[in-house]
Amino acid sequence: MRRAGRKHYDLVLWQQAMLLVKHVYEVTRVFPAEEKFGLISQMRRAAISVPSNIAEGAARQTNKEFIQFLVIARGSLSELDTQFLLAKDLAFTLEQPDLENQIDRVFGLLGGLLNSLQNEGRS
Repeated sequence: MRRAGRKHYDLVLWQQAMLLVKHVYEVTRVFPAEEKFGLISQMRRAAISVPSNIAEGAARQTNKEFIQFLVIARGSLSELDTQFLLAKDLAFTLEQPDLENQIDRVFGLLGGLLNSLQNEGRS
């Protein structure tokens, strides 16, 4: 489902961040009902923020602006990582290797793209 003029669709980072959102929704589906407005909401919002900021940054005019949105996406990913650790500590979920691997994958891709864009600016 590619739409003209939306270059974020081509970014592997954005695609993987979209998969991350799906993993988070699956994992949080079984959390206690009283967490609906707590950790469930926080984790889902942090997860959604990652591909959203990647998309918004990709639509900007300059690499400097794109970098700014990627940094925000990385912050949201760090929030999600922390919230997931809390969920495990609170026994809302067991180990979730698929989610943990996806978080690591997105961190790696984000870091790689940030380094690439920052190095372009230095050339």
